[in-house]
Amino acid sequence: MGTPKIPESIITQAWQSLWGRELATRQGNYIQIVYPGRASGNSGPDFHDAVIATEGGRLAKGDIEIHVKSSQWRAHGHHLDPGYNRVILHVVMWDDSRMPTTLQNGEIAPVLALDDYLKGQVEEVCRWASQPALSTEPCHGVIDKFGAKTTGQLLDAAGEERFRAKVALFEKGLTSEEAGQVLYQGVMGALGYTKNKKPFQELARRLPLCILESSAPSKIEASPAMQQALLLGTAGLLPSQRRGKGKEEKWVTELEEQWHYWGKAGAMTEASWHFIGVRPYNFPTRRIAAASYLLARYREKGLLEGALHLLKKAHQNGNRRLEEGLIASDHGYWAEHFDFGVRGATSSALLGRDRAAELAVNVILPFAIAWGKSDSQPELMRMSYQLYRSYRRLAENGVTHHMTKQIFPQGGHRAINSARRQQGLIHIYECLCTEGRCNACPLGC
Repeated sequence: MGTPKIPESIITQAWQSLWGRELATRQGNYIQIVYPGRASGNSGPDFHDAVIATEGGRLAKGDIEIHVKSSQWRAHGHHLDPGYNRVILHVVMWDDSRMPTTLQNGEIAPVLALDDYLKGQVEEVCRWASQPALSTEPCHGVIDKFGAKTTGQLLDAAGEERFRAKVALFEKGLTSEEAGQVLYQGVMGALGYTKNKKPFQELARRLPLCILESSAPSKIEASPAMQQALLLGTAGLLPSQRRGKGKEEKWVTELEEQWHYWGKAGAMTEASWHFIGVRPYNFPTRRIAAASYLLARYREKGLLEGALHLLKKAHQNGNRRLEEGLIASDHGYWAEHFDFGVRGATSSALLGRDRAAELAVNVILPFAIAWGKSDSQPELMRMSYQLYRSYRRLAENGVTHHMTKQIFPQGGHRAINSARRQQGLIHIYECLCTEGRCNACPLGC
């Protein structure tokens, strides 16, 4: 009769319906699906941050890969791709391979074959998978359970908790570093997004703010060329450090000359950075260029004083004034390039309003409270808390989109009407969902 045809999307839906189920892998081990994870929406494994309870109660956390047949793991080359090394379970309809699901690092991921439970009937699979996904998690339909007002208050409280945790991290940094350096490291980490956060933080460590703010001669104080050359050179991303990409271009020549004159030892390498799986507009070269423009803008006052001045203006005139002080544009080389020698960019925004707003909420405001506490500035703390609590809803990211669908399956975007509530969603996801702590979640009680 042959194997019936089932699209991978059906297996994906089926996986999301397994929340709380106890199942056995093809290796004969029993597991329980504590949290099915967040759909990735891009290249790499299909779900991130899943939690599985194995025999003995141990929690395994990582990625989930979905296939119709287990043989597709090798057919797609996943066994050679380090991007799949966090896979903790290979979910398939049919286990048709005699080879194990071997990761690039040599470890083996267990296989869960749904046909063991559904017996290969296409109609049964489709019927089962078409039931509302994620219908058994404790936080499902929270509006019906608590009402809109209480739900909003719970999310506000979670957003406050996440904000306080950020403040505490900056307070810790201020005990061992100058305030400007702590702020600079926070800004650099935020510019790196998830994939390049650590390399950006390492760049900030290797090239401290004091060097960037003190080594430029007065004739180029208003230009980002020196800062950009030092940042890109220390990052190991100039063309001379990377197979000579774009060497013939005028701006590249200027950067190379600046690096040759001002450059320091101890540069990173191109291998430290992630370009694969990153949107071209977010390439680290463009984000480093954005940092250089921000530093050049506040070259006279310094980054610390510039940020504090922005906060005072925002307190008087609204959050948009804070964002405007963080937006970075380039009408030259980076307005037309994704990377050295790689044309294609059609926007001069190296750091647009949406990302500036995220930088304000995640870095500038919590840092200001930590600094206000350290420097005995209660008014600065009061202004920063007020700005955070009134901050508009930010652009949606993968986590907030996932959590909104998970908690409000019938639509609940109106309940997530502020940055604080979005931060609350992220806090619940990172501290509860991905830790298998549904029983401790305020939305699930």
